[in-house]
Amino acid sequence: MTAHDTPGVYSQPGTEYQRDTRYITTRITADGRDGYPVEAGRYRLVVARACPWANRAIIVRRLLGLEPVLSMGVCGPTHDERSWTFDLDPGGVDPVLGIERIRDAYLRRFPDYPRGITVPAIFDVPTGEVVTNDFAQITLDLETQWTAHHRPGAPDLYPDALRDQIDEVAGLVYRDVNNGVYRCGFAGTQESYDAAYARLFARLDWLEDRLSRQRYLVGDTLTEADVRLFTTLVRFDAVYHGHFKANRSTLAAMPVLWAYARDLFQTPGFGDTVDFAHIKAHYYVVHRDLNPSGIIPGGPDLRGWWTPHRRDELGGRPFGDGTPPGPVAPGEAVPAEHGAPRA
Repeated sequence: MTAHDTPGVYSQPGTEYQRDTRYITTRITADGRDGYPVEAGRYRLVVARACPWANRAIIVRRLLGLEPVLSMGVCGPTHDERSWTFDLDPGGVDPVLGIERIRDAYLRRFPDYPRGITVPAIFDVPTGEVVTNDFAQITLDLETQWTAHHRPGAPDLYPDALRDQIDEVAGLVYRDVNNGVYRCGFAGTQESYDAAYARLFARLDWLEDRLSRQRYLVGDTLTEADVRLFTTLVRFDAVYHGHFKANRSTLAAMPVLWAYARDLFQTPGFGDTVDFAHIKAHYYVVHRDLNPSGIIPGGPDLRGWWTPHRRDELGGRPFGDGTPPGPVAPGEAVPAEHGAPRA
């Protein structure tokens, strides 16, 4: 796989990495308060399997059974500074939106859009315009605003009684882990790298301790908090440990977190959304300022993802009173050669 022309710059020498968090905050809600009511078939979720933020939306959509009402477009793993592209589709054009780049839909709504053109994003099919790319709110709204379209047996990933705890834990995980690996990888000074590295592994140690006593992050069922942590953990050894210099230890060397991650990976809706080939191609090919050769490493050995985890000994009910999702929707399966082979 090759990157497109004009690669972006991700690490600025002499500076601390700061993520641009100015997202499009328009929401799709049951009452349509922002002008975009929940409607079956009206919207298209666009993702890239390489992206951890997009992977969250893929997992939640699948767990809740929203495939029949919210279509999904998948961008390729590499892009240039302009935006993600639909190079996996015939002719490089999304078959529903009819565009080559997601920037086309952003500019259709905001002709002078000045911010990052990111995935995941949800698009309004009738107008071809972007609605939102606020990744944190997207999954919460799928969980709370799209309930009329949830499958029978869908889990409650954001239960009322646990929302404050979920928000608190997810906030810490975002600051120190989800974004923390990027603060390591894109650090432009030794001091900012050292600080990010220390915070990342202090939080991973905290998570190692917390999860030694309970199967899931909050309560005894899967929640939004687990989804948010999983998408970073599943990328840790493949890219963050080496590419982002998060190298105190591999995930596989942290016994509790490694077992927790395997437990989630082996749960329907998690591991079956993970495309390791896309993940590695994205980070190692797109970030040419970090990896000028564009060489994609051969490792790590992925067979360990299917080894027994024994997390069920801690109790817990993955789907609460619900049920696992069914088979992956037609046309949405990750190619077998891109996943983790069974040991």
